[in-house]
Amino acid sequence: MIIASTDNLIKRFGKFEALKGINLALHEGEVFGFIGPNGAGKSTAIRVLLGILQASEGTAQIFGKDAWKDAVEIHKRVAYVPGDVSLWPNLTGGEIIDLFTRLRKKSGQTRRAQLIKQFDLDTSKKCRTYSKGNRQKVALVSAFASEADLYILDEPTSGLDPLMEQVFRQCVQEVKAQGKTVLLSSHILQEVEQLCDRVSIIRQGEIIETGTLQELRHLTRTSITVQTERPLEELGTQAGVHDILTEAEGTMFSVDTKLLGQTIEYLGQHGIVALECTPPTLEQLFMRHYE
Repeated sequence: MIIASTDNLIKRFGKFEALKGINLALHEGEVFGFIGPNGAGKSTAIRVLLGILQASEGTAQIFGKDAWKDAVEIHKRVAYVPGDVSLWPNLTGGEIIDLFTRLRKKSGQTRRAQLIKQFDLDTSKKCRTYSKGNRQKVALVSAFASEADLYILDEPTSGLDPLMEQVFRQCVQEVKAQGKTVLLSSHILQEVEQLCDRVSIIRQGEIIETGTLQELRHLTRTSITVQTERPLEELGTQAGVHDILTEAEGTMFSVDTKLLGQTIEYLGQHGIVALECTPPTLEQLFMRHYE
């Protein structure tokens, strides 16, 4: 079941085209990664989905409703965390969390208390005294304490330390286990790689790749370190083999993933003593598109 989607979504600001016909589809119960550098169009697409901006062309829908016309109804079932949280300076963190959770028909006080403890947040302080990381914690506690069906998280760990990033990842995994859907926009590729079922890479307002991590890894190369009984004299002539380097610990090279099988077969003919294969990372794929 598709929870949220865009169809040929275009957004213009004057003559500048920020989104150039993007197509997205988020399925129920998945964590969907939306990655790209600053200025690529991630936040613009999210604001159109949230009904904050109106599309110039194309459509955006959440729960089968129009993102612009039905924004009020949609927001009753959506939790949103922006990358740069602004809070009322004279309210305490606890007061703001209470305010946000009361806007929901369903929100648990027990869950609220657990999250405050997990994120190590002092809710008695006025928000004007909070660091960026603490403001982010208030937004995350408010989001995960509410019973939403879709969580839209736009650079949600901005300002958090590594320990709190781990707590955030646990929260995402928990809501996914409950069958909820998460749209995670991030430039932290390790975070996306650990959490997401599928990803879309956006560049200059266009979606250039979409798929599961396994599908996307077929588009890049696997790194191999090997020791063999006999010299690999013809390795450089093998299809799909690149960047050969021979050192004391063995021969290192990369190979197009789709040709990995025949490369291993070639190595086997030379008597493999030791073999280490490192699958391509999302970062390698990402950089390939931006180099």
